[in-house]
Amino acid sequence: MTRISFGAAVALAATIGMATAAQAADLSYGYGSREPYTVAQPLNAYSWAGPYLGGNIGYNWGDITGNPTHPSGFTGGVQGGFNYQSGALVIGLEADLQLNGADDTFATWKFSNPWFGTVRGRVGYSMGNLMVYGTGGLAFGELHATSLGMSESHTSAGWTIGAGAEFGLSQNWSAKVEYLYVDLSNSRFTITGVPNGYEFGLVRFGVNYHF
Repeated sequence: MTRISFGAAVALAATIGMATAAQAADLSYGYGSREPYTVAQPLNAYSWAGPYLGGNIGYNWGDITGNPTHPSGFTGGVQGGFNYQSGALVIGLEADLQLNGADDTFATWKFSNPWFGTVRGRVGYSMGNLMVYGTGGLAFGELHATSLGMSESHTSAGWTIGAGAEFGLSQNWSAKVEYLYVDLSNSRFTITGVPNGYEFGLVRFGVNYHF
């Protein structure tokens, strides 16, 4: 009878120990971290999943098609998006809107790009709180021209492609660096007599807040 009681006591102690360990694991996972947006994440891993909003600043340079001007200048704006994460794979959609100081003058012509924006897909690979990604999609913006006291503006659509890296500073904040190539399609300008568009490269730095 003593042998049976001793065996029962050992089994009871083991059960209590496993239950206590499981409860402690649950508490350590939930403490101090935002709730993940996907169940595909391993416990205690950095999560890129969910919505985010942020701002950026950068510099762009390029060429006007059909004209010898080369606008360049600083740009700044806002971006927002949503990520889904499954293991190391991160898939998302991001949109941004930029104010742009790029302009250039040649002879009587001056071209500028006052604003532009993009709507892009992103595919990334996560290495903990570091993610590298490729991106591409739709671009749109305004091209403004002046010559001999006349001015003309056209808003056109185009495409963009690029790559970047984003670093998680905390579970809610991240910083990124990104390069984009943007091609705004040609429009026929009366003051130049030919189709003109803007093709440019962009390097920018940004921060995001993850909800």
